[in-house]
Amino acid sequence: MRVGSARCFMANDRSVGAIIFVGGILGIIVYGVLEYYWESEVLAVTAFLGIALLLGILSWIGYTMATTPPPEPIADIPDVPPAKQESAEKKG
Repeated sequence: MRVGSARCFMANDRSVGAIIFVGGILGIIVYGVLEYYWESEVLAVTAFLGIALLLGILSWIGYTMATTPPPEPIADIPDVPPAKQESAEKKG
């Protein structure tokens, strides 16, 4: 990988970060204006979307846990003779 291409990725990350930042600020402003004119509707929609997002994430976690096969058991680690344990403790 060339050094010049690393700069390209860094500039790209910065521009994406700037776009996200500006979008967040604009979102706050738009939400405030909507809240001012249509308070109850905006609060109702916001509450619904927040709860739906939370329950959707919980459902996704539950589905993943229910459908993921259990991991294979780890094979037993053989016992280390006492002489090797003492020499390992002295080194560490």
